[in-house]
Amino acid sequence: MKILGIIPARGGSKRIPHKNKTKLNGKELVRYSIEAAKQSKLLTHIVVSSDDDMILSIASTYNEVESLRRPDEISGDKALAIAYVEHALNNFEESYDLVVIIQPSSPLTTGADIDNTIDLLIQTESDSSVSVCKLDHAIHPVKMKTLSHEDILLPFIEEEKGRMAAHELPELYVRNCSVYVSTIHVIQSGRIIGDKCSGYKMPRERSIDINDPLDLEFAEFLLMKNNGK
Repeated sequence: MKILGIIPARGGSKRIPHKNKTKLNGKELVRYSIEAAKQSKLLTHIVVSSDDDMILSIASTYNEVESLRRPDEISGDKALAIAYVEHALNNFEESYDLVVIIQPSSPLTTGADIDNTIDLLIQTESDSSVSVCKLDHAIHPVKMKTLSHEDILLPFIEEEKGRMAAHELPELYVRNCSVYVSTIHVIQSGRIIGDKCSGYKMPRERSIDINDPLDLEFAEFLLMKNNGK
């Protein structure tokens, strides 16, 4: 089975300027995703897709990692993910069975996480599989409220009915934006996630998704804690 791993690392970012080049614990963010991809035992081809010279230069320092310049028209913050995936596929003569997206904004992802998400798709015969993490019960939808004009709390989705403890609420999961795997047929249909999608459960401590400076500080804390061990 031929599996293409794509690391999408554009140069721009709104909330953290040049996020993918920002150093985390002394290392650029994009390096973490490249090194996780290289730890994978199932990826047969790894490509870094970017519009940024420095990021492409970083990618070129790794053996068996291809750097691919992404056109400006599919590098903006409103560009769809399917656009850079199709661009990558169109640049290789080889055909692939699966496409895997490894996000640089999730620096604590491991090679095992990538492989486990791939394996789950194969085992469940799904169209797609994604990494997920368990939703903290403190932000469970049942607990969500809205405020009336008189500042009275009202249920947003449904009545809480006294269900306040974690064991009283159903377990919920959310995509943690780390790993996405899809069959080539799903990609060819113009989608990233197919109709039958399985979820690989990642622990909360590896599910950090960096979107703002506070996320970056928390990721650095977790890395320093792990290095201390």
